[in-house]
Amino acid sequence: MESINLTDISFNKNFKWLNKPSSYKLDGDVLIVTTDNKTDFWQETWYNFRVNTGHIFGAEIKGDFSLEICVEADFTTLYDQAGLMIYADEKHWLKAGIEYNDGQPMIGSVLTRDLSDWSTGVFTEDPRKFWLRMTKVNNVLCVKYSADNTTWRLLRLCPFAVDKYLVGPMCCSPQREGLIVKFSEAKFSKPPEDILHSN
Repeated sequence: MESINLTDISFNKNFKWLNKPSSYKLDGDVLIVTTDNKTDFWQETWYNFRVNTGHIFGAEIKGDFSLEICVEADFTTLYDQAGLMIYADEKHWLKAGIEYNDGQPMIGSVLTRDLSDWSTGVFTEDPRKFWLRMTKVNNVLCVKYSADNTTWRLLRLCPFAVDKYLVGPMCCSPQREGLIVKFSEAKFSKPPEDILHSN
């Protein structure tokens, strides 16, 4: 966002909805969302459907950035999900966070370039509260996660050759309605010199 300092971006001033939910509460830097029924983002792979109905509360960004956020939710139903998303259009985006699959909340990400992929793994700590960091430098996107906001682990490093996008908290519930997600501590900043190895 060329005309706005990254550190000045806030929920109240710069964010807008893609697929605004029926129920949400914004109180300063805390956003609480209740998902609508059968909401999701996916493009065709394996399931052979295209859906673009999930909720994103994002800031419009151009160029490089780093965004951290705290996510709190009780994931109980298949494909319940919440985290961060960078979204250019319905066929070019990445979402990352916790998603309920294989009978438990899992950490994972989906990168879509026309078609969606999906990478997921076991989250070994308490999934009801975690932190995400998404950083973009040039045409590279780095996503890390933390269970304590101190130790950060790499979740994904991938190409993302898009220069204008919506970035912010995301949540969906493809099999139901009513997943309640709390987002807080959102903080934009300038990316570090080494996005891969910096903690």
